[in-house]
Amino acid sequence: MPKAKLLIGLLVGLVLFGAFVFFVGSAWFGLPVGAQGPEQPIAYPHTTHAGSVESGGLGLDCTFCHRNVDKGPAATIPSVEQCMFCHSKIGGTTDRGQTEIAKLRAAFESGEGVKWIRVHRLPDHVQFVHDAHVRFLMVNPDKIVNSTPSIGLDGSVNAAQVCSTCHGQIAAMAKVKQIRALKMGDCVDCHRANNGPTDCTACHY
Repeated sequence: MPKAKLLIGLLVGLVLFGAFVFFVGSAWFGLPVGAQGPEQPIAYPHTTHAGSVESGGLGLDCTFCHRNVDKGPAATIPSVEQCMFCHSKIGGTTDRGQTEIAKLRAAFESGEGVKWIRVHRLPDHVQFVHDAHVRFLMVNPDKIVNSTPSIGLDGSVNAAQVCSTCHGQIAAMAKVKQIRALKMGDCVDCHRANNGPTDCTACHY
């Protein structure tokens, strides 16, 4: 009998250890880069809203919707009320657009909001502060990647032009997906290249 209990204990231990290794391994090595973005409850077309006027978009600035990105830690997702500022009048010009805007209006009327699925996710023990990174890139446009910013007379750029460094060309994505690994090595390498802090407490607190 003691042998049977010992074997069962070992088997349970191995299963738990295997599950732990699988979880850590998939979190550490699983790269969402290049994978398709998640299906959102409303198919929000960045190509329509943020795409260039030449390509048929409205050319809206990122900060038009993500209003806190240069002011605080979180970029913030616009509230349904903010979306309704335009879409209480604009109903869409295509069948697909009208269907998706109807979902938005229904969410507004129900008062429940939209349960967007997060695309870019860092572990809960990592603190990423958007405004500090945005302000750095605004005055160091030579560090911006994935786009060519329009540099002002003072040598700086506006907040919306820096987003591509981490998020890629969102305005050209039919469905938003993650383009950078956003693993610790990615962040540390960037900090080292740009004389940013590499002390643990800079991000883990």
